[in-house]
Amino acid sequence: MSTYSEVLSQAQSLTLEEQQQLLEVLSALMRDRLTTQTQDKRSEIDAALIEMAQDPEYQAQVLQMEAEFAVASWEALQLGESSV
Repeated sequence: MSTYSEVLSQAQSLTLEEQQQLLEVLSALMRDRLTTQTQDKRSEIDAALIEMAQDPEYQAQVLQMEAEFAVASWEALQLGESSV
């Protein structure tokens, strides 16, 4: 396997046209890799959200937080409407 410095040296010896082609190929490879990583991360997040939505303990915590913030939410809504 070539080292970075070897690859760089080889790239510098290419013609301008070949360097441009190399850049286009490398850019496409990076885009594909980033897209795959983004999709993998999104899948992890989606799986975690599904798990949370099916967890009765988590659902109970959400309901408790909603109840605790209900008064503050109502007051904020009233303040927002009165300033219009």
